[in-house]
Amino acid sequence: MSANVTNLKQQPARADEAARNEVPERAPAPPPEPVARGEAPSAQTETPVAHVARKGGRNFLRLLLMAGGIFAVVALGTGYWLHGGRWVSSDDAYIRAPKLMVSTDVSGIVSSVDVSEGARVKAGDILFRVDPAQFEIALQLAKAQLVSIRTGLQAAHGDYAQLQAGIAAQTAQVALAQATNDRAEGLARTSSGTQASLDQARFTLLAAQKQLEAMKRQSEAALTRLGGAEDFPVEQTSQYLAAQAGVAEAQRQLDHTVVRAPFSGIVTAVDRLQPGAFLVSQTAALTNTGAVALVASDGFYIEANVKETDLTFIKSGDSVDFTVDAYPGHAFKGEVDSISPATGSEFALIPAQNASGNWVKVVQRVPVRIKVKPGADDPRLLSGMSVVVEIDSGHIRRLSDLWDWGPAPMRSRPDAAVGH
Repeated sequence: MSANVTNLKQQPARADEAARNEVPERAPAPPPEPVARGEAPSAQTETPVAHVARKGGRNFLRLLLMAGGIFAVVALGTGYWLHGGRWVSSDDAYIRAPKLMVSTDVSGIVSSVDVSEGARVKAGDILFRVDPAQFEIALQLAKAQLVSIRTGLQAAHGDYAQLQAGIAAQTAQVALAQATNDRAEGLARTSSGTQASLDQARFTLLAAQKQLEAMKRQSEAALTRLGGAEDFPVEQTSQYLAAQAGVAEAQRQLDHTVVRAPFSGIVTAVDRLQPGAFLVSQTAALTNTGAVALVASDGFYIEANVKETDLTFIKSGDSVDFTVDAYPGHAFKGEVDSISPATGSEFALIPAQNASGNWVKVVQRVPVRIKVKPGADDPRLLSGMSVVVEIDSGHIRRLSDLWDWGPAPMRSRPDAAVGH
């Protein structure tokens, strides 16, 4: 029993001794080197207090940089927002110029084309001509008709005078017939005359009176054709004025056989019109086969389609800077001329039907007309060029605008539903 207990006590002691034999012995740490006077202690000899102070300095610098970065971002964003409310830009803008398909309102054969492609013309210059032969004939017929009507009216004046003389003579005949009738009635009352003589006198008087009445009506009709007065000028009668208008119309058509430029510009699409082609006035400008295109050489303007949300502070007279895609790097000047009273969708051929089906809100665009201010060194502008505009509205944002977002929104109320 005692021998077993002794073995049990020796077994842990042997295990510990075996473990010590397996682990190599750790070399003793070298003694610290002496620090010379006036020399700073190395990092290995840094005290815990200094280490904590250095770590705290790094944390403070880190927080300072983070706060400074946030402040810089806020400051830059605020500055950009304050400055950004003044300028309104849009790339949905194009150069426009007055342009027209020049044609005529008379039909005929084109006799000559007096311009070439790309030629510069002034207002009044001849573009092309239509064969004037048929219109010269029509003018001669109208003039002959005018002369015929003048002659007829002068003859009507003579007829009226003759009618007046006939009325005077017939009035005397009526007076004679009246006297004869009165004498016959007196003789019949005294039985000195016959009844046949009385009847003949009575019917003679009646016939004379009817003839006088007919002549007076003819005189009134003749006077009406002469304008209602005997001395009414021939040139002021309706017949003469109608014939004179016919002459003016024939002359107008003859003048329109020579087609002139309505304004100064540059002609194009000339090859579509050739001598010998028959020009139909009703469809000439629609088919472009009987017309010459004319684009104005001045009067350029910009049509910028600006978002409705950007129109808050834009007004006529605002300064505009714009660039043209064809001339990168060159700045042009302009000025807001007018703002359209309606959005572009209002003039669409098929307008939006917002009251039917599903509705999706889309920001509308409003055409803004910008007048171009040409500079001495500005390159040539062409109609249809794409531009980018920047409008200076002159509006300056304030920090108070951050808390002022306009009127309070509508609130749902029970009385609002019933229209109170």
